[in-house]
Amino acid sequence: MKRLTPPSILCTFSALTFLTSPAAHAQTPAEKGLSIATAAKQSDAGWQDMQASMQMILRNSEGQESLREIRIKALEQPDDGDKNLTLFDKPLDVKGTAFLSFSHAVGPDDQWLYLPALKRVKRIASRNKSGPFMGSEFSFEDMSSFEVNKYTYKYIQDSPCSLGNCYVVEQYPVDQYSGYTKRITWVDTQEYRLDKIEFYDRKDALLKTLVYDNYQVYLNQHWRPHTMKMVNHQTGKSTDLIWDNFQFKTGLSDSDFNQNALKRAR
Repeated sequence: MKRLTPPSILCTFSALTFLTSPAAHAQTPAEKGLSIATAAKQSDAGWQDMQASMQMILRNSEGQESLREIRIKALEQPDDGDKNLTLFDKPLDVKGTAFLSFSHAVGPDDQWLYLPALKRVKRIASRNKSGPFMGSEFSFEDMSSFEVNKYTYKYIQDSPCSLGNCYVVEQYPVDQYSGYTKRITWVDTQEYRLDKIEFYDRKDALLKTLVYDNYQVYLNQHWRPHTMKMVNHQTGKSTDLIWDNFQFKTGLSDSDFNQNALKRAR
């Protein structure tokens, strides 16, 4: 079975020279961290396009919950970052809201938000991408696909994790407008699935933890988590993403991912 890792919302993992096993030769911590990220990114290649449904559960510090129902569409871009379209169906106050993200392998991502009440498309400025996405504990920055060149790396250690054994790697964002000084990732050594990510704020304090759970494999090769739980340690708030109805290779194209698609998406 070809080993593949899930995309991220969620967060996915090209210098082909690093595609040998991370333990194949002596490497510095930076080289080993880069080789792990590169191998993980390459292992997820080939899914082409994806559609899924999602429940977003927002929870405040008192434990009160609100539920949103969402549809997700994604298009793999072999020579660039992925394209993602997020469509809100419920509740009524967010119905028709749509978010479009073009991740890029190098340079700032392009992101737009369609607000039906205003009947206009709002571009998300790079300096604002650390802000919360639709009131959740995910930021706009978190909604981009993982791209290797957006970080520098430092391998820390191998460690037991809920998926068995994981590589622990620090990732340092290249983007000057990132809301994080670093992310610490746990990636399982067998399937390159993400176990969890810790996010550190601009003061280098632990801000959030994202935990991945309930993995299933599709088409005998595509691993996807059905549960993602983001906890904000500084506010006590949390957001759960519950995924369902994954479909791959459904025939989506670039024409399904543009600003006009934001307005016509229903």
